[in-house]
Amino acid sequence: MHTPVATTLPTPWFIPPSDFWGRLSDASRAAMLNAGHRVSYAKHSTIFSTGADANNVYILLEGRIKIFALSSLGKTVILWFCFPGEIFGLAEITRAARREVTAEACADSSVLVIPQQIFINLIESQPGTALLIMDLLSCRLRGLTDMIVNLTNDDVTTRVIKLLMRLRGRYGKPQGNDTCLIDIHLTHQEIADMVGTTRQSANSVINELKRQGLLTMNRQGIQIQSEKLLYSLAAENQDAILPSSNSSFLPD
Repeated sequence: MHTPVATTLPTPWFIPPSDFWGRLSDASRAAMLNAGHRVSYAKHSTIFSTGADANNVYILLEGRIKIFALSSLGKTVILWFCFPGEIFGLAEITRAARREVTAEACADSSVLVIPQQIFINLIESQPGTALLIMDLLSCRLRGLTDMIVNLTNDDVTTRVIKLLMRLRGRYGKPQGNDTCLIDIHLTHQEIADMVGTTRQSANSVINELKRQGLLTMNRQGIQIQSEKLLYSLAAENQDAILPSSNSSFLPD
């Protein structure tokens, strides 16, 4: 009996591997451990907030961190989530500027905190680590650019599907036969805040995708039942949805 082979869709270059910590050399990882100190944050604790001094760089060891900004009307705009192994707090680090965003723990979290100047000294002496940082920042810049394009060009359904595909590219675990598990839990409100819409609109799109049998959601994660069908659905509203060097996805 022939067993179907799952087809893995390509991931755009600007969705980087999520495990920055794991990509470091042993020597670089040891140096950062020696340079920093671990801090535990309870769920809903603030790591840093808009307007605070940018004194540190952070590497998430356990838990989940939400990076967001508030609009002039007080609406939350989620820029990305950080998962274990990811680094955050980089944007203002070379200019000693104040924070433009807020970082909040979405779960009990453990963070390696490295003082700004010590971190700069480390990457100056470690070209490999500096290249990883450059790669990460270039990917985030491209992702934020695409977010702006998506918000102006795409309807809500397309934006939600692109978010799911971005999450698939970074955190998905292929299950075979064109299915994939994204083993992270997101609320409908968080999805709405990531694609720039209301919770009601996000609920409507998600419920329709569930009704069509394209995905299921629970506290364990998001199960995509057919990646290709999701792309096909978005392609009804956009000519070029399949990943390529010109694809648009939400930010890293």
